[in-house]
Amino acid sequence: MRLILISGLSGSGKSVALRALEDSGFYCVDNLPANMLPEAMAMYEEFGYSDIAISVDTRSGPSLGALPQVVTQLRGQGIDVRLLFLEAKPATLVKRFSETRRRHPLAGSGITVEESIQVEQEMLGGVQELGTRIDTSELSANALRSWIRELVDADSSRLTLIFQSFGFKHGVPQDADFVFDARCLPNPYYDPLLRPLTGRDRPIVDFFAQHAEVADMIADIRSLIAKWLPCYSKENRSYLTVAVGCTGGQHRSVFIIESLARAFADQQVLVRHRQLHPDH
Repeated sequence: MRLILISGLSGSGKSVALRALEDSGFYCVDNLPANMLPEAMAMYEEFGYSDIAISVDTRSGPSLGALPQVVTQLRGQGIDVRLLFLEAKPATLVKRFSETRRRHPLAGSGITVEESIQVEQEMLGGVQELGTRIDTSELSANALRSWIRELVDADSSRLTLIFQSFGFKHGVPQDADFVFDARCLPNPYYDPLLRPLTGRDRPIVDFFAQHAEVADMIADIRSLIAKWLPCYSKENRSYLTVAVGCTGGQHRSVFIIESLARAFADQQVLVRHRQLHPDH
């Protein structure tokens, strides 16, 4: 059996993630108390379900504290358990609640949305370390659905390297394990002919081929990741996220991420470009 647990902050996109899994054929349950998971999984097995997705978050109340122990128990029973933890920057969450006019689940008399978010972050502190963090601050619903499907399709028995480009002017991704800054490299943005293109386009590739420092940075990042990757694998981690940023997330960081993905083609790799439109 395969169990995908969805957790994270209210307003971070947990409902979108759960619907994406439902569309992929998972039997989905929203808001099941953590201490009921073993009993529920036994029932789903009896009914013949093989792919299950369940959201577990602060709505579960005190039972949330049992989640680490329950995950260990289920894995001991041979169930492929993966947890996806969704989060976003507080300012982004406040804006989403304001736009949708929804009430935060923890909001009460005299408690602001900002305070509710802080309380929720503290309650979920021990949960986010159980799985893969996904920062949805700059993600559209379509992009999140795509990322969820990619993560679920990955072989859980192997560590997945996630290479992600981003733009510093949009903020550093909160879910990155390694963050590298490419803003010191030559920038094709200042060439009007190159500006509309991305780091995937041939003219941009040719531009960077003329600058040895670009190849040097790629070689240095590749060497660092290759050196420490075995250590992360020994920790039984499912995912390792390497993020590279430039100013806008369109040229330098995209080119470097694509280069790194090719360099680690013998590994299980996922590529994300946070600031690029899907059509690019």
